[in-house]
Order: sequence, then C-alpha cells, then structure tokens
Amino acid sequence: MYSLIYSLGMIGAPQIILIVVVVLLLFGGRKIPELMRGLGSGIKEFKNATKEDEESSDKKPLEK
Repeated sequence: MYSLIYSLGMIGAPQIILIVVVVLLLFGGRKIPELMRGLGSGIKEFKNATKEDEESSDKKPLEK
C-alpha cells in the first residue's frame, strides 16, 4: 500500500506525456493556444490582485 501511495506522488516524463496526449484528444490542437492564453491572463490577473492586496495592507495603519 505504501509503494502505491508513494508512486502516485511522483510525476515523471511518461505521466506528463500521457497528460499532454489526453489534453490534445479532449480539446484538439486548435483550442490549446486559446486555453493557454486564458490561463496566462488568469494567472497575471491573480498576481496583480495579490500585489494590490499586499500594497493596500502595507498602507493601512495597524489597529490595536
């Protein structure tokens, strides 16, 4: 049982290739750049929101 749990936590080249093949089959080659663009803009928006939140919390005075 331990070896099964341990092996599930390790991702290697065969697993990555399998994931890429499944994504290609599900979405097709034409949709993937569109999906990646959306993912990139989502990550960018998340980083900007995090940065703004940190800046706003730095500007607030500490309350007691």
